Amino acid sequence: MRVTKHEHACLRLEAEGHQLIIDPGSFTLPLENLHGLVAVVLTHEHPDHWTPEHLRRLRDYARDVPIYAPAGAATAAAEFGAITVSPGDTVTAGPFTLTFHGGRHSVIHESIPVVDNVGVLVNDQFYYPGDSYAVPSHADVALLAAPIGAPWLKIGEAMDFVLAVAPRRAFGTHDMTLSRSGLEMHRARLAWATEQNGGEFVALEPGESVDLSPHRHPPRHAGPTATRGR
Repeated sequence: MRVTKHEHACLRLEAEGHQLIIDPGSFTLPLENLHGLVAVVLTHEHPDHWTPEHLRRLRDYARDVPIYAPAGAATAAAEFGAITVSPGDTVTAGPFTLTFHGGRHSVIHESIPVVDNVGVLVNDQFYYPGDSYAVPSHADVALLAAPIGAPWLKIGEAMDFVLAVAPRRAFGTHDMTLSRSGLEMHRARLAWATEQNGGEFVALEPGESVDLSPHRHPPRHAGPTATRGR
């Protein structure tokens, strides 16, 4: 399975000639080369995680592709027939088995409503929590997409999240709110947290990818393989 980071929170997963797209939002450039698209996941309703324009383009590639989202985002994307998922649900799309975790967005401020949010674990290997610190239970995470910058994020809490998940590899996502200097500083903090449990941190730029071994439990010392593409 290959995981490609796009701008901000958007992720592309590829396996066996099929693709899964997660959180194509307002900071993300139009996605291309979407042959074999089998599912789209929206972790929550905020526009930096989905836009109608992106969903229309995705539907141009795959007219009936299912769009999975928690209740709030499914309501917001009702015109696209979004399917509501909740923590504890499992769905299968092509070669991807998706299990959903968490349930609520992290608090930004008491004046701002807290919305539904789901983290998604793919094939028991890759995990992305959306805008939350929800830890998937009983999961040995091979690769973690860890939020690295946001109005709701405190870097110490993000480090604690990485420590709790204890992934074999991790990279930072949700990063468009950071300057380059801030991004490098936060990457260093999450790298430290990843390394405390023997994992390795990969500094991915938009368009760069990490390949996951088909084996469920890759060795801790296995180095990251990053490639670049669009």
